[in-house]
Amino acid sequence: MIIGIPKEIKRHEYRVAVTPSGVQELRKRGHTVLVEQSAGIGSGFTDGEYLGADADIVDRISLFAKADLIIKVKEPLGDEYDLLREGQAIFTYLHLAPNPELIRLLLRKNISAFAYETLTIGGTLPLLTPMSEVAGRMAPLMGAFFSQRIHGGTGVLPSGIEGVRPAKAVILGAGVVGFNAARVASGIGMDVIVLNRGIERLQKLDELFKGRIKTLSMSSGNIETEVIDADIVIGAVLIPGAKTPMLINRQLLRTMKKGAVIVDVSIDQGGCVETSRPTTHDQPVYEVDGIIHYSVANMPGAYPRTSTLALANATIQYAAMLADMGIERSAEHPVLKTALNIFGGNITNPALAESYGSQ
Repeated sequence: MIIGIPKEIKRHEYRVAVTPSGVQELRKRGHTVLVEQSAGIGSGFTDGEYLGADADIVDRISLFAKADLIIKVKEPLGDEYDLLREGQAIFTYLHLAPNPELIRLLLRKNISAFAYETLTIGGTLPLLTPMSEVAGRMAPLMGAFFSQRIHGGTGVLPSGIEGVRPAKAVILGAGVVGFNAARVASGIGMDVIVLNRGIERLQKLDELFKGRIKTLSMSSGNIETEVIDADIVIGAVLIPGAKTPMLINRQLLRTMKKGAVIVDVSIDQGGCVETSRPTTHDQPVYEVDGIIHYSVANMPGAYPRTSTLALANATIQYAAMLADMGIERSAEHPVLKTALNIFGGNITNPALAESYGSQ
């Protein structure tokens, strides 16, 4: 199979989907690998390293024209739509639920769309997990930075100091993002409350942190009670393939402490705050009703070396399986088919189909 690794064009996205060692693995299996010129520079991988791994360095147009399978980090953007070829396959973070325009394009061009974020094994999401870990650990740090008064924040030192309370961090969701956010927030001394719909994840937090983190069920009443006086709120909710449920509406936002920071990590799937909209690393925040919103849609891209290595380590075995088996057989494979969102001109992921049908 001819596999294409393009350079990411999302603003300030420095990750690359496959490292030189990953190219070696694909070449060892007999596949041709095309890498766009300078694709790995942002993550510290030179064209020479890819050439040393027996990749072909090509221009962007040639890559999309020749590749049977495109492996990326982020979803295709508008400038890439015309480059995608009829009947091609793509393997990347797609986050399609809030993006009907891309859904229509993939359907129209009969593209087989495999999404990292829905690939499931035993109830876990192994290709989403490493980036969720990075984003989760970043979230309290971003919240703490923008809590500074110079940025419009509350001016509360996250760790507090002797005789003065620390910042209060409310985390909505106890999955991988929420767990890692709680770990870092607690580690720097914040007063941490985690809300989640299922009790098992909360029990695990209680066991691991031995009461240093408070846990609550995620009812609308508990959300309202906790976010009103929060200094930092972290949105960490995920329904694989579906649009994120809205947990904080505009009315509730107006009751929050002025200068509070919302870090909406779930923005890739639409966000859990009514006033959330995607931002970029160079313009990460905006203010609504006195509340600072941080909703960068590719948070791990800020640390591309770490993120690329973590992502590539997780994805390469599935990329190799997909290439070895071919698209038709992969669509029937018990694991790879969980990643398949669109195939044969149809939406194949039930949660995505439901979200798309309701738009």
